[in-house]
Amino acid sequence: MAAFAGPGFLVAVGYMDPGNWATDLAGGSRFGYTLLFVILLSNLMAVLLQHLCVKLGVVTGRDLAQACRDHYPRPTVWFLWVLCELAIAACDLAEVVGSAIGLQLLFGIPLLWGCVITCADVLAVLWLQHRGFRLVEAVVIALMATVGACFAAELFFAKPSISGVLAGFCPSSEIVANSEMLYVSIGILGATVMPHNLYLHSSIVQTRAFERTAEGKREAVKFATIDSTTALVFAFFINAAILILAAAAFHTQGQVVDEIQEAHRLLSPTLGATLASTLFAVALLASGQNSTITGTLAGQIVMEGFLNFRLAPWLRRLVTRAIALVPAVVVIGLFGENRTTDLLIASQVVLSMQLGFAVWPLLRFTGEKAKMGEFANPPWVKVCGWASAFLIITLNLKLLWDTAAEWFT
Repeated sequence: MAAFAGPGFLVAVGYMDPGNWATDLAGGSRFGYTLLFVILLSNLMAVLLQHLCVKLGVVTGRDLAQACRDHYPRPTVWFLWVLCELAIAACDLAEVVGSAIGLQLLFGIPLLWGCVITCADVLAVLWLQHRGFRLVEAVVIALMATVGACFAAELFFAKPSISGVLAGFCPSSEIVANSEMLYVSIGILGATVMPHNLYLHSSIVQTRAFERTAEGKREAVKFATIDSTTALVFAFFINAAILILAAAAFHTQGQVVDEIQEAHRLLSPTLGATLASTLFAVALLASGQNSTITGTLAGQIVMEGFLNFRLAPWLRRLVTRAIALVPAVVVIGLFGENRTTDLLIASQVVLSMQLGFAVWPLLRFTGEKAKMGEFANPPWVKVCGWASAFLIITLNLKLLWDTAAEWFT
């Protein structure tokens, strides 16, 4: 188990990045505990999809991007690559803005300069990669533990309603009927099940040594799935804690908090705890820096897998960060710092829109006996997997329809 532990936590980082903070804060402060069901459903989907990534990587020795390159014609491969790069840029945008907000809250650095400073994390990521993959995993787990400890303390201060929390995990038709609630729900879905994480996990699970026999692969799949499921359960508690904190601290007081900065300012006086705001900012900065590491790895894997082309790691990281910096700087420059959370939520909706294009080939490849042999998905996994895919696609199409209807009315 110890030999296979690590990759799941690298993947789980993407499930608790600053984009999650924005969507969970918005959902909790606007709608109370209602969207806890969306977080639970998204996490269950994530557990299943990451298990399929483990199977694909271990059994075939190919990651999802390489499998797409092997199977699809070149125009389709390029199309899927462009979509995945858009998803990585959207995720990196959330990391830029989230880390910059964390720097601003802790040290008073202007948001615009904070965005620029985040480029320096390129050096930190490259240094970590140079020192070995285990060190990368250790740093990630330490930062995740920091975030978890901060939110455990926050919930202690907030004293949420237990009955309200339990009721929030029950499904509600209002989630689909209310267009505003649906928008935030899809943002939560996009922030939770990130498309590039599917490519990343199917690759890094292969860093572990295991026997290339049927028994060895079966053991590798089992232990790697335990690793990823454990990490995702931890990420679920972090996401739920953010929404519960927002519901307990703000929604119950009749406050709608749409900005992370505003949440930071109001937490200490609302909860009556001096440390509450500081812990919130520390957790945000740790979350942003953690996500940076996995974003870098995913970018390299996706480009090499789809195109069989590899940039120098420092150049790849700088290009991705530059693409993310442009919209962040433009929005902050034109609309001011009070629109950053809107930008974060929009980035997560973009991620959700890309998700179907990653889930579809993953389900197709892991369901084929020609590729997977005895490890092909059993009927119940196929049903759950395709139901998840169609739910994601249907919700995205409904959101597009509702948005278009608002524009033309």
